[in-house]
Amino acid sequence: MTNTGKGEGAAPIILPIIAITGLSLFLLPLAGLALRTRWSTAFEQLRDPAILEALRLSFIVSVTAVAIALCYGFPMAYLLARTNLPFRRLIRGLALLPMVLPPIVGGIALLSAFGRNGILGPALESIGIHLPYTTAGAILAVTFVSAPFMVATLEAGLRDLDERLESAAATLGAPRWTIIRRVVLPQLAPAIGAGIALTFARALGEFGATIAFAGSLPGRTQTLPLAIYQSLHTNLESAFLLSVLLLVVSLTILIALRARIVPGNNQRNDRT
Repeated sequence: MTNTGKGEGAAPIILPIIAITGLSLFLLPLAGLALRTRWSTAFEQLRDPAILEALRLSFIVSVTAVAIALCYGFPMAYLLARTNLPFRRLIRGLALLPMVLPPIVGGIALLSAFGRNGILGPALESIGIHLPYTTAGAILAVTFVSAPFMVATLEAGLRDLDERLESAAATLGAPRWTIIRRVVLPQLAPAIGAGIALTFARALGEFGATIAFAGSLPGRTQTLPLAIYQSLHTNLESAFLLSVLLLVVSLTILIALRARIVPGNNQRNDRT
């Protein structure tokens, strides 16, 4: 007698029908996007200086945002996962709020804090720092909306680690920083990789907060999503092509992260 395992076996016929119907709601728009793209001129369009500049700026902004998110995300995740921080639930909620906050609201909030008339705006202006409508402002906006993905991923990773190894290292007299560097971080490497990829994907696709706080200035703040938005009014062919480009990048990241996003051992289902 063959044991199919927990949760395995044939599903009721209605479930695949509903699943396929729901999936079509996502696949049809993507198919339409691919069909409307003029592939014969794709290479020529991608060589356009404006598109190359948007790609370059998107890469710089996204990579910088990931670096900042990692530097901020690990300490925050560690505090949330391993300490009895007062008001921890409230702090976690505030740290992850941009994940559910409409991006345009995030952009307006950044203006209220760092704009010329914002809370810190005059103080920053007095020392020569101006963030709105600059590349630094675009980085800040993108970091604001993408960093929570790093925090959430690293906190989940920290909670999954075997704390007995840390206790053993502490028993042997290892300082706390040594334990973090030699025990925690090596074990956390897969979660760090997942956090970097998710944060990069979110940063690459950011639109609302960036356009509200940094505007859409070619060569300074116009990232790829903003270039797509502008192309909708000036060059539909470029808009379709750039949309497909972002789609491919996002899909690649999701496929690469499947083992991290979907828990459990799925090797049997992935053999084909």
